[in-house]
Amino acid sequence: MTLSKRWLVPPALTPEADSALAPYPPLLRQILFNRGFASYAEAEAFLNARPNFDTDPFQMTGMHTAVERITRALEAREPIAIYGDYDVDGVTATALLVEALQALGAVVRGYIPNRFDEGYGLNKEALDHLKADGVKLVITVDCGIRSPDEALHAQTIGLDLIISDHHHPAEGDLPPALAVINPKQHGDLYPDKDLAGVGIAYKIAEALVGDRNKPLLANLLDLVALGTVADLAPLVGENRILVRRGLRQMRETTRQGLFSLAGVAGIDLRKVNAGNIGYGLGPRLNASGRLESALASFDLLTTHDLFQAGRLSQQLNQQNLERQRITREMQIKAEEIALEKAEGRQYLLFAADEGFNSGVIGLAASRLTEKYYLPAIVAAKGLEETRGSCRSIPEFHITDALDRCTDLLVRHGGHAAAAGFTVRNENLPSLLERLISIAREKLDGQDLRPTLTADAEVPLSLIRPELVAILSELEPTGYGNRESAFVSRRVKVKNARTVGADGKHLKLWLEDEKGFTHDAIGFNLGEWLKEMPPRVDVLFTYEVNEYNGRVGYQLNLKDMKASGASG
Repeated sequence: MTLSKRWLVPPALTPEADSALAPYPPLLRQILFNRGFASYAEAEAFLNARPNFDTDPFQMTGMHTAVERITRALEAREPIAIYGDYDVDGVTATALLVEALQALGAVVRGYIPNRFDEGYGLNKEALDHLKADGVKLVITVDCGIRSPDEALHAQTIGLDLIISDHHHPAEGDLPPALAVINPKQHGDLYPDKDLAGVGIAYKIAEALVGDRNKPLLANLLDLVALGTVADLAPLVGENRILVRRGLRQMRETTRQGLFSLAGVAGIDLRKVNAGNIGYGLGPRLNASGRLESALASFDLLTTHDLFQAGRLSQQLNQQNLERQRITREMQIKAEEIALEKAEGRQYLLFAADEGFNSGVIGLAASRLTEKYYLPAIVAAKGLEETRGSCRSIPEFHITDALDRCTDLLVRHGGHAAAAGFTVRNENLPSLLERLISIAREKLDGQDLRPTLTADAEVPLSLIRPELVAILSELEPTGYGNRESAFVSRRVKVKNARTVGADGKHLKLWLEDEKGFTHDAIGFNLGEWLKEMPPRVDVLFTYEVNEYNGRVGYQLNLKDMKASGASG
């Protein structure tokens, strides 16, 4: 099933913006205007990744209290535990604060719960274990904002707790911790609300270190880039600044684990970009936590031992291959279950099974959402409880929907587009019924099709190799700062063939009406070859194509339509 997509081409920039942005090439002016920059000063700040707001970490609620307590722990040599989540954001945040505190002389360890034995976030047994082990202070990263009972338990057993998290807090129900650091909490003055968990961990390190040790902070930025991109935090505002600096740090990193992981992923760190993290490094770092324990990824990022780094990289690579196999099998079964039960549920897809691996249910849900453009939930059923992972579309805020089901849930949390929950099995039918009702209320009557946004409609004659250098100024691109795309109409198909396994991909030679020609690749567009029209409209990005030592340029087709087709 291939969904028809809507194409959105923004209106041309205003004469005032065109004049203000005159120092830039015409196409870049339009791209900047599309992203909300209509003045030279704003555009310069964006292109140079400079903050145009106050980034002082002490604006965050709870930061003063947290720094005072951490400082006391440093002076008294009290044992500290950094308690993180098992995804890349949580693992990098844990590694970052452990490294920062070690550099300041702390007695500190990382603790990452096992997804299968302990579940997500804080748990009382882990807090008891840390307390018995002599830990005096626990700092959470990327988790804890929806753990009021666990925070109260820490208080009860005499364990000081600082919660740092970037997930949405429950309405009016902050955990009773010594300090809660989360720019999304009500009344927080920090201007950027979109930092990832690792970004907030970095702000804690920044508050602790100040101007005393800038090289230490710089050496932590590779971890910030890894976690921010892998967690799909929007690459705007401070995230864009931190990731750009982090990528620069990654290109000259001395982190042995990163070298080894890039080696098994076939990534040249000297040219690393956000896409390499999203599709290469991130999935491998995530694989350990999805299948076994995320401690392997934590150990990889913090080791100085060449042989351990090599061994752990190979282990993560193998786990990622296994994760891919399990995901493919689960996706097929989840799709069968969801569609079999889809009658009357055209607003939300749901699949639960006792055999589903809870470590990859989120990936299977993502595939369903991508394929059908509907909110999707895939859940692993246990003997008493079911763990679900949700993925959604821009038209439906999945965590808000779960908030309306709190009375049925054991726990839940997440973002607008992704969330997780635990529900007792006896409440699962009621939960599903209510979520479908909420989805119907929000989505009924909407034209549910994915939208592809281009920056401008241009003839192929304007697509030249020098455009690549211009577009590179927009990096890092990804979620929230999309890669620039363009539309060309009535392009002649000079040659077409399928490539790749099972002919899934399409290789084209295209020509416009002025005779300008371009190579083009259309991933997963191979089915077009069966009925290829003589002229097509194409929506594409423009990229360097390196193959066997040869450097060329090509259009990367995101979608195509027969010329004259609507949409």
